[in-house]
Formats: sequence, structure tokens, C-alpha cells
Amino acid sequence: MIEFEYWQLLLFPLFFGLGWAAARVDIRHLVKESRALPRSYFQGLNFLLNEQPDRAIESFVDAVKVDPQTIELHFALGGLFRRRGETDRAIRMHQNLLERDDLPQDLKLQALAELGQDYLKAGLLDRAEEVFEKLRASPNATLVEDAKRNLLEIYQLEKDWEKAIAIAAELPNSVSQKDVAEYYCELAAAEMIRSRPDLAVSHLQSALERNRKCVRASLLQGDLEVQQERVGAAIEAWQRIEQQNPAYLALVAQRLLDAYRRLDRRAEGLQLLRGYLERYPSLDLLDVVFQLVLESEGADSAYRLVRDELKRNPTLLGFDKLLEARLLVASPETRADLDLAKSIVHGYTRRLARYRCDNCGFKARQFYWRCPACGGWETYPPKRTEEFDLTP
Repeated sequence: MIEFEYWQLLLFPLFFGLGWAAARVDIRHLVKESRALPRSYFQGLNFLLNEQPDRAIESFVDAVKVDPQTIELHFALGGLFRRRGETDRAIRMHQNLLERDDLPQDLKLQALAELGQDYLKAGLLDRAEEVFEKLRASPNATLVEDAKRNLLEIYQLEKDWEKAIAIAAELPNSVSQKDVAEYYCELAAAEMIRSRPDLAVSHLQSALERNRKCVRASLLQGDLEVQQERVGAAIEAWQRIEQQNPAYLALVAQRLLDAYRRLDRRAEGLQLLRGYLERYPSLDLLDVVFQLVLESEGADSAYRLVRDELKRNPTLLGFDKLLEARLLVASPETRADLDLAKSIVHGYTRRLARYRCDNCGFKARQFYWRCPACGGWETYPPKRTEEFDLTP
């Protein structure tokens, strides 16, 4: 049994008194700090609570003018201006912080990072690059990592792919080898335009070393072979896409058709493309096979091809193609009605014949290797919107 001494009862009022005194000190400190804040600060909070952001911003700006020591409020306002697109005000806010002699070094680095973001948002890429290059020498590892990521974004916007490759090597945990392979493909495409095939070949080899399943590298290899009048080698390059990602065969179907035409091997080309269509259904593949069947076997065979494919994969875009094929074999009495039906269906299906980014949902009429909205690489499936929606 624990022994209890009566004198220990005296400890309770002592502890209570110490707690009361500490609370009084905290309350006085809080009241003193709140009295030190300008009235416009509390007005700004009130406007925010009443969902009046514009008036809140003006009140906070007044608070900063009254009390320049409110560093955190400077940062908050600068970030808010940038998000609202008022980059000029954000830049001035962060420049004012950098000009203060009493600002600690860590806060100056933070202000510099915010200024770099302002320049980037404003599209002043040269100034943003200069700021982030300075931050790469910072002792703060987080700021260094962020600066490198921002530099990578700038190099991609500027299409400076060699610098993008160099900075990506310093970000092994942030940049995938798939993206680096795309940078090499961009370099190869540029060299092909300049008619420098040797350099293009070197870049494409580097792309495939980074990502053996880089479909774009195989596609460009085929294009390069065609430039060199090696059509057979081009066909081999494009056929490799089946092992990399067969969904992308739709992007080279027209190229394969043109190549087999040039070699006068239509029957072989038709057999290959029919096999692709059977194994990897695609509206774009159907369109190419339809062209080849029409010129090789006639309108009746082309119509049966589309009809059978529509039964297997029913889509409105496929129905539009069926009406086109039916018009080729229709009698003069039914042609006018079919033509009317096709014009109605085609007007609706134009909205479905688009590609959609897997990452952000941005839709486009043409295929992009890099989404123009979110900047993601290979985020567009090579399928039209209607096919995309029907995919399980």
C-alpha cells in the first residue's frame, strides 16, 4: 500500500498556480501579437471568410505596406498573385524581398525560388533559367532538386533536347528512361529534317538503348530508311512495332500501305494489314485496309470488309465508314438517301474522331507524342475517342 503524506496536498494548489500563470503569459503574448498586426490584416481574413478574394488581396497588400516585417504574408501574397496569373505583381513582391538586407539567407533562397517560378509562369524562360542555375549551387538539397526539375521543364519548352538529356541524368528518380528516349527521338527528327542521317541514326540507337519499346524510334527508323530509298528496310522497322506495342500499328498503317505500293507488292501488304486488323482492331487500321481492298478487290469486297468489322466492333465511326462503302455499290435510287444519312452521321462522328490524353483528358484531332496541355510523354493512346471510351 502506497503511503500518503498530508503535506503532499500542498502541491496541488502550487501546480494550479503555475499553470494559471503560464496561461496568463501565453494569453498576454497572443494579445500583444494580435494588437501588433495591422487592422487591414483582419479585414483581409474577414473578406476571405466571406468569399471575397479580390478585396482580401487588397487588404493584405495594405497590411504589408503598414508592416513590412510580415515576411510570410509577402510569400503568401506572391504565390497567390502567381496562381491568379498576375505575374507582374508576384515578381515585384519577391524582388522586394530579395532587396531587403535584413532577410536571412534561407529566406532569400526561398524568395529566389519563388521569383524563378514567377518568371517561368510569365514565360520569361531566360530569366527563369538564370535563377534556377543559381539555385543549383544552393546548400539546400530540396531547392537544388526543385531547380533541376524546373530547368528540365524550361529545356523542354525551349526544345533544347541536349540540355534536357544532361539535366535528366541528374534526376534519375524523377525522369523515366521512356522520357529520355523521347528526347533522343526529338534530336533524331531534327537531324532528319537537316538531311543528316548519320546523326539521326545515332540518336535513334540511343533512344532504343534507353527504352527498347520506344515505338517512336522504330517509326522514325522506318522514315529514315525511306529517305535513303531503302523501302524494304523501312517495312522491317515498322513491323517491329508489333513486338513493342501493337496498338501503335495504326500510326504506321498508311506508311506500310504506301511502301507496299511502291514495291508493287499489294497482295503481300494486304495480307499483312488484314492480319493486323484481325488481331488489333482499330478504326485507323480499318480505314487503310479499306483503301487497299478497294483498289485491289473492288467496291463489293471493301463493303463486306467494313460490314464484317462493324459486326465485330460496333462503333459510330465504323458505321460512318460503312455508309461510305455502301455508297460505292448503291443503286442510283438509294444513293441520295444514303448520302443524306452519311452526311448526318459524319457531322456527329467528327467529334468522336479525336485522340485523348490519358493523363489530363485533353482532346486533339491529331496524334501527339507529347501532350500540349500537360506535357506528358506518350500519354495519347493511338485510338480515337470513341474507341477509347469502349475500351474495358
